[in-house]
Amino acid sequence: MVRILVVDDHAIVRSGLIMLLHGKHGMDVVGEAADGDEALSKADELRPNVILMDLSMPHGKDGLTATAELKKLLPDTAILILTMHDDEEYLFRAIHAGASGYILKSAPHEELLTAIRHIAAGNAYLHPSATKRLMSDYMDKMKNGEHAGTYESLSDREKEILAKVAQGYSNKEIAEMLVISVKTVESHKSNLMDKLELRTRPDLVKFAMKKGLLSFE
Repeated sequence: MVRILVVDDHAIVRSGLIMLLHGKHGMDVVGEAADGDEALSKADELRPNVILMDLSMPHGKDGLTATAELKKLLPDTAILILTMHDDEEYLFRAIHAGASGYILKSAPHEELLTAIRHIAAGNAYLHPSATKRLMSDYMDKMKNGEHAGTYESLSDREKEILAKVAQGYSNKEIAEMLVISVKTVESHKSNLMDKLELRTRPDLVKFAMKKGLLSFE
């Protein structure tokens, strides 16, 4: 029996998923959560095999942050991202956070069931357009001599924040400059440091200097 935790901020979506899955197809929905914080608590208590995780949850931790923390807490639990975002940046960030699968909410029910079975068995699952996009990106990087962990692997926003952090600006100052929240700055900073495999601010400054991102009068 596959034990499933459903995480989504919309009660109607959670109810629909529970009705679809609970007690059917060898699956048992053992719990539900409305945000990332509740997901962490419920997962620690219930120890599910699979977690269905929404990305965009306005209250508490978002899906990406929760996924990364859950993989540290329960490394053997498979996480399937179930989202409306058919976007390569979200896809790559989800994989980097430790998700075992990525599927759209618009996918047919049978595809969702297939995805759950795949990741519960220890495999990965991406919806068809995501697989094509991932392969295309990989081939482009191979042609250009790039690999994961390079400056080119960062998004434009992450590059922007990298430069400002290296220049000594605080998270609050960067948030004000870019008209985004401090939490968003912290998320981008964490993601870019993970991608570049950097651990400290001095490491980040050294990297920025090598890339010519800092100039001194």
